[in-house]
Amino acid sequence: MAKNYFKENSIEYEEKDVTNDTDLQQEMINKSGQFAVPVIDIGGKIIVGFQKDKIEGALKT
Repeated sequence: MAKNYFKENSIEYEEKDVTNDTDLQQEMINKSGQFAVPVIDIGGKIIVGFQKDKIEGALKT
């Protein structure tokens, strides 16, 4: 849902596939404190899961 939202709103994003990359998994855990996807980092603000209101708020700042 997050990827679709970004695409529909012409928001550039970088996708990192944590499936088989333990370094990326650790980075995700360090940022979010948990092992859940998606972890969205907008200017250092971490959002776990697709939370449209929080994403929009982070994009405005």
